[in-house]
Amino acid sequence: MVNKEFFAALTDLVREKGISEEAFIETLQNALASAYKKQYDGGAEVSVSLDAEKGTIEFKATRYVVEEVVDKDKEISLEDAQELDPTHQVGDAIVKVFVPKDFGRIAAQTAKQVILQKLHEAERDNTFSEFSDKEGELMEGVIRKIDERNVYVELGDKKIEGVMPPQDRVMGERYVVGERIKVFVKRVKNSGRNSQIVVSRAAAGLVKKLFEEQVPEIAQGIVEIKEIAREAGHRTKMAIFSNDARVDAVGACVGNRGARVNAVVEELGGEKIDIILWNEDPLAFIYKALSPATVLSVTSKGERSAMAIVPDDKLSLAIGRDGQNARLAARLTGWKIDVKSASSPEAAEILAAMESEEEFEEVEEESVEQE
Repeated sequence: MVNKEFFAALTDLVREKGISEEAFIETLQNALASAYKKQYDGGAEVSVSLDAEKGTIEFKATRYVVEEVVDKDKEISLEDAQELDPTHQVGDAIVKVFVPKDFGRIAAQTAKQVILQKLHEAERDNTFSEFSDKEGELMEGVIRKIDERNVYVELGDKKIEGVMPPQDRVMGERYVVGERIKVFVKRVKNSGRNSQIVVSRAAAGLVKKLFEEQVPEIAQGIVEIKEIAREAGHRTKMAIFSNDARVDAVGACVGNRGARVNAVVEELGGEKIDIILWNEDPLAFIYKALSPATVLSVTSKGERSAMAIVPDDKLSLAIGRDGQNARLAARLTGWKIDVKSASSPEAAEILAAMESEEEFEEVEEESVEQE
């Protein structure tokens, strides 16, 4: 008989940790059996039966009836078995119910350690299950620890820990213990001891979720974010589209006097954001994607490759510092973009041909009018 206060304490623990009583009892039974085997260096095949209502724990040792005994802890000869019960045959299992008198401090301590470990695993699994639908979402948390490699963020009411590795931090962004921070839940991985919630400040998804938070038209599905290309801490290009001709997609994202986009920029520490209208025509999309630069012409050069011609004085703006603007435009559109100044030989030839074509079309129009 086990003190019923012991079971009452276990019931309170189960309730506190949010674990099912059945799962806990099974864990406890396995832990006690494991502790017994460690205490007696293997021994018989032992199982444990726990009855919370009666307040009892029974140990059951099983031995199998065999012709010739090899392991006396797990086997019994047919002759000895039939002395216990003449009906026993080879292959029968003989179960002996007992309670070890000298289970002892070591076994009890072992059981306690196993129980705590199982409880921790069950609690972690429950918590991760709750977070499984948070992948791809925006969450607010508190920075609890920073080491040489990672930033650790406490998330949600149950204060589960999210890990922000170096590649998900923003260069130049300061992280301070105790500071509240918005993060993008990049991945929820539940795989035993390697379970982990990876959060990010550098992911493009963070920008998307911040705009969803600020722009009701995006949250409602009226305005759609088609593509995002981001170099965290520097610049983001976001392509949007309105599913309602009456709604100005860019205006909705910018907001009154820039209030909506400025709120996102502030959260991102001043990161520049180019809001671009998506176009199903890839060349027209490239035209817009090179914003804020003026583009004179975009022509296809082959499979997913194009040449964009810009005024000479806009070349550096179109390419951007260290090629950033052109690089982001290429990632946004999925096309390789070769940016040329208008005075370059290749561009000048294309522009001249375009000019001749326009003049020809004008002459044709005049001819039709005279007729």
